[in-house]
Amino acid sequence: MQVSFGSIRQWHWVSSALCLIGMLGFAITGITLNHAADITVTPQITTLETKLPDNLLKKLRAIANENPTSTPPKALSFWLAQTHSLHLSNKAVAEWSEDELYIVHAGPGKDTWLAVDFYSNELSYESTERGLIAYFNDLHKGRDTGIAWGWFIDAFSVACVVFCFTGLLLLYRQKNHRWMTWPVTVLGAIIPTILLLLFVH
Repeated sequence: MQVSFGSIRQWHWVSSALCLIGMLGFAITGITLNHAADITVTPQITTLETKLPDNLLKKLRAIANENPTSTPPKALSFWLAQTHSLHLSNKAVAEWSEDELYIVHAGPGKDTWLAVDFYSNELSYESTERGLIAYFNDLHKGRDTGIAWGWFIDAFSVACVVFCFTGLLLLYRQKNHRWMTWPVTVLGAIIPTILLLLFVH
């Protein structure tokens, strides 16, 4: 079955409209990633060293001995929010042992960890925020962004492939009217090939 020029053009504009914002975002973050060493950002680090109340420590010990969960215990999350205005993500992962509770959460542009020593009754907390550029760079890489964003990147990539191939078909259909079509297209393939062969080791 022959695909009409109109249908190719329709697939091209629909895919380009879907990809527009995403392509701008990925192009810009491609530049910021390529020059990450040249972009100076001072991370915001929040730390806390404190003692836990005895009643809270008993609850945590009981959970560790009876029913440890992979999510942060609600009692600890509530105490941190009420006492120190610190909030643990629901997506944080809790790791239990006989002498320690360790909670870690990594997200785009930030990392948080917390440790509770059951013997010394000490809590250590540290959260690092690396700013908006790091946030969008991590979105570009899909670093610690979750399943939904990973699916979005896959769908976006498919839309980009459709955009590129329909664009190529449109170039083919218009080749008789624009003699520079194939020289420019071939040049777009030759330039990165030469750079890879000569300068990338």
